[in-house]
Amino acid sequence: MKVVDLNEEQVNKIENHLSEFDEKQIKYKMDGKIQIGIEVDGKIIAGLDACITAYRILYVSTVFVEAEYRRKGYGTLLMKEMEVRAKDMGINTIRLDTFGWQGKEFYEALHYEIVGGYENTTDGYAEYFFLKKI
Repeated sequence: MKVVDLNEEQVNKIENHLSEFDEKQIKYKMDGKIQIGIEVDGKIIAGLDACITAYRILYVSTVFVEAEYRRKGYGTLLMKEMEVRAKDMGINTIRLDTFGWQGKEFYEALHYEIVGGYENTTDGYAEYFFLKKI
């Protein structure tokens, strides 16, 4: 036995096997994305990207507001709109992660619950994992 590097075809095969295994466990499948932004004077100043992962879970991968527009409610507006759309899609759980310098307090203020996290003192950062039932 030996550990080997995989090529792209082998990686795809492994991922397909995992998907086939997961399909047997997941009782129903959902698909979909929420990709929304805020435009001001023809310029996108904030955006959010999220996708359904499994069951009725929406994973938020990106939330960003340009620096000059922060703390003016744009991030909250995006999150609230995303939650409305998620409910309409049949989502009941939203999950996301953030580094300590990004949006920890922001998500807490929106009633997202920290369900895990860790601190890497060697590299000087912390990461937090959040859930919200909707």
